[in-house]
Amino acid sequence: MNNKLILFLLVLITTISSCSTLFGQVDNQAVNWMTWDEVERAQEKEQRKVFVDVYTEWCGWCKKMDQTTFKDPDVIKYINENYYAIKFDAETKETIHFNGMKFKYIKSGGRGYNELASDLLKGKLSYPSSVFLNESLDLIQPIPGYLDANKMETVLNYFSDNQHKKTPWTRYEKNYVPMKKRGGLNVAPKSKLALPGQN
Repeated sequence: MNNKLILFLLVLITTISSCSTLFGQVDNQAVNWMTWDEVERAQEKEQRKVFVDVYTEWCGWCKKMDQTTFKDPDVIKYINENYYAIKFDAETKETIHFNGMKFKYIKSGGRGYNELASDLLKGKLSYPSSVFLNESLDLIQPIPGYLDANKMETVLNYFSDNQHKKTPWTRYEKNYVPMKKRGGLNVAPKSKLALPGQN
């Protein structure tokens, strides 16, 4: 009797789960955030560029990016398909081993920062910051500040396609067609974003 009841409940749960997914009521899609170690291991199997979201627990704009930009289906899909992604607390006290080096926590005033955050942001600790690394785990560029989904999508494409090596940012941004527009959907007009070191 108990076995029949358990079997019935398992079938019921599976059916409900399948129906919910079919009708779009369950959306488990999210950015596949990895650890530094996981990224290094993944690079051994398939090389990709790396996207790093550098944040702190107290940063309001970081939380806003989590609630908006990193919930956008196009941004999620693009990151997961083209990058390895790391969500990195710049103030973590954990020692990080990455790319053959050791990065420690440095106490500074009432707070502190991890040496890796300082390296990735070229000493300019600003949160949130989006950092791009190449397939060899070398720094391409940090981009400080909040990025909405449209800006993030454009920047993600700019670096993943290696356009940063041949096309000035202003020209690329001007000519970029958002994924939503490619699908025939209306999108809000793009706002301008100045990338440090780009003209």
